[in-house]
Amino acid sequence: MTSKIIGVGNYIPPETITNLFFDKHNFINKSGESLTESNAIIASKLKEITGIEERRYASNDQVTSDLGLIAAQAAIDDAGIDPETLDYIIFAHNFGDVRFGTVQSDTVPSLASRVKHLLKIKNNFCVAYDVLFGCPGWIEGVIQANAFIKSGIAGRCLVIGAETLSRVVDIHDRDSMIYADGAGAAILEVSNDESGIQSHVSASFTLKEKDYLFFGKSYNNEKCPDTKYIKMEGRKIYEFALSNVPDAMKKCLDESGYEINQLDKIIIHQANEKMDEAIVKRFYQLYDTPMPENIMPMVINKLGNSSVATIPSLLTMILNGELPSHQIDKGDVVLFASVGAGMNVNAFVYKF
Repeated sequence: MTSKIIGVGNYIPPETITNLFFDKHNFINKSGESLTESNAIIASKLKEITGIEERRYASNDQVTSDLGLIAAQAAIDDAGIDPETLDYIIFAHNFGDVRFGTVQSDTVPSLASRVKHLLKIKNNFCVAYDVLFGCPGWIEGVIQANAFIKSGIAGRCLVIGAETLSRVVDIHDRDSMIYADGAGAAILEVSNDESGIQSHVSASFTLKEKDYLFFGKSYNNEKCPDTKYIKMEGRKIYEFALSNVPDAMKKCLDESGYEINQLDKIIIHQANEKMDEAIVKRFYQLYDTPMPENIMPMVINKLGNSSVATIPSLLTMILNGELPSHQIDKGDVVLFASVGAGMNVNAFVYKF
């Protein structure tokens, strides 16, 4: 017995932020010195490395739970279910609700509880809780939902991934150009056929890698001495991902019983286009097989890195026919994978 996805939904925020938005920013380095390159060159290099041309920001009156609610309602509508039949609502995020113009994270009550309240669910035995697992949070939520369903604890679960990273970035750090806002969600229930989750893998690397992504002070110590923002060791993350994600993907595929040539799509966390391409190429090298064309859908160029929202948002776009060059048909085998703060790595193989 396993679980399958019966409905998906996403929310792509309305504010389109092009790279020109950062033209007047004062980017400085860790030492507090202004970068010598012009912002135009910095933006050009960002596009070349990450593929990002645009990203989406939430409206000023929205917070993360608002985005999650919209995606959740879309998934419920897509599945055609009564939300009162949900046994679990699992909400993956990292920073809670951060209102525009503030720096305080609000996580009490949980964002899952807020969504349950806004959905007007009366069933007290619908359990709502949050998952903080870095960018792989939505996949981890799916893995947990699958465990609940396989064990008989739950019959139907809603898993949400939403984030407003635009609210926690240091405007003086050029890495702030990578981050975006968004939300995605899926409904899972028991599968009575061969479809659904076939295998999964999760790992947390904390001995040496714990602080590759962290909350740290602004590079502008004079104007922002006490506020902390999301920070990352980009080179270390890149090397970590290339060393560990392909192995996790291989372990997951091998445990599924499917062969490498049976994979139809790989849906990977949209963090950095070149890094994702390198990860997938190395994954195929582990099987002495060239990376097939069109195996890896990418939307990072227009949507940026919205953390836990990237994978469920992308899945929804594909299933809704919004990406003409990509489709998923019944019987297709798809490998999902992610990497992020922790450092955490996870994956699951799914048959549609």
